[in-house]
Amino acid sequence: MNPNVPDIGQLKELGLPAPVSYAPQTWGWWVLLAVLVLAAVLIGVRRNRQWRRDAYRREGLARLAQLRSRSNDLNALRELPELLKRVALSMQSCNPPPVGASLLAKASGQSMNVLDGMPSSRASSLPQGVAALEGLDWQAFLQRHCKKPLPADLSEQLAQLAYAPDDTLRALPAPQRLALFDTCQHWVERHHVAA
Repeated sequence: MNPNVPDIGQLKELGLPAPVSYAPQTWGWWVLLAVLVLAAVLIGVRRNRQWRRDAYRREGLARLAQLRSRSNDLNALRELPELLKRVALSMQSCNPPPVGASLLAKASGQSMNVLDGMPSSRASSLPQGVAALEGLDWQAFLQRHCKKPLPADLSEQLAQLAYAPDDTLRALPAPQRLALFDTCQHWVERHHVAA
């Protein structure tokens, strides 16, 4: 045999390179990863706060759906104005006063409700603003918190639902009842809460 001819026994296995790491190799990638994680946490916290803040809206929509399913029932029609008022009151309670507002109120000797522009009664510490609204003031409040124009006589229709005799409510045509439910649902879904 020729000594210069390579033999298969002379072959040696080559060593494999070190495995490539999935961890970033430079500090810039670590910074980018930290920024992305921080952004994800902040978005999650904000969505959680918004979801908790809108709990009253979800409860109002669920109750409205129950009332709509019984739209021929007079009690369901009579509860519609009360539901809107409760949603409006809950909407206010979801906006806590600004940080430091209570200290400012104590320093100036005013009540918190005076700072918010909301009258309070001596009998209770609850704001009387929305609860006392009726007629044109109630209509203006509803319109102020809704981007879409509401029917001009919505507050009158709601007052009629609350206080009219049963015969008057029975005489309401079905399309008018459904239009009232649609308008109320739109307001509950889309009303604007000032931050």
